[in-house]
Amino acid sequence: MEPAARFRREVRAFQDAARQAAETGAAPPVPSCPGWSVADLLIHLGSVHRGVFSIIENRLDGPPDGSDLSFAGLPPDLTGWPDPQHAPNLGPIPDGVLDWFEEGAARLAELFDGRDAGDPAWTWSKEQTVGFWVRVQTIEAAVHRWDAENALGVPHPIHEDVTADAVTQTFEVMAPARREWTGAPAGAGERFRFRRTDSEGDWTVHFDGPDVRLSSGAGGGDFDVELAGSASDLMLFLWNRIPADGLDVRGDRDILDRYFVLVPPV
Repeated sequence: MEPAARFRREVRAFQDAARQAAETGAAPPVPSCPGWSVADLLIHLGSVHRGVFSIIENRLDGPPDGSDLSFAGLPPDLTGWPDPQHAPNLGPIPDGVLDWFEEGAARLAELFDGRDAGDPAWTWSKEQTVGFWVRVQTIEAAVHRWDAENALGVPHPIHEDVTADAVTQTFEVMAPARREWTGAPAGAGERFRFRRTDSEGDWTVHFDGPDVRLSSGAGGGDFDVELAGSASDLMLFLWNRIPADGLDVRGDRDILDRYFVLVPPV
């Protein structure tokens, strides 16, 4: 499946979960995103989609100006809409919010379809391409689909063609970024091995001073602690969605406790 098609699939799955939540007559709280409801997820992800669309379409050299929300395409009358300043918004989800989200996601998917992955685009990372945004937004949609389903009590695993790439992306992109954004402490040589049990694949991550060094597919090697589980569960752990208790853990538990010190959630 093409990357843009995976984005469409994950966004549609999120939309389905959000509409199921709306049919309950309320916006359920999201246990995996403390302080947010499904309505807040819709506003967050919908705003991100429209921001990314503006970056690519308008060739911005940074994120959209937060003092001018015209890029978000909000209606003039926001009566009943969730207010990010007052999260969690637990009231009914207006149909207009769902329609607004779906319109913005469809526009972004169409834009992704019409661009090459290597086309230049500003991003918050070293990779300045449209392909970066397709990859990141597919992963984010998949995680928030799981969040929305989790709010309904029926979370399904992340699709296997997203999970393995998401684990790799964590160490190629997200972990270095989180460490820089939060001023995380220097690594002291900690080695974590993540081994998937539903197929072949493993990732060994070495924290050496400011650096995050990844090796994959080695099938072994030295490590201080190993976490084994399905690729979906490994991804969800790395995104701070499930605890390590849901995985098979071997090695030094004290080192394991340092993981989210070295890679703070944001």
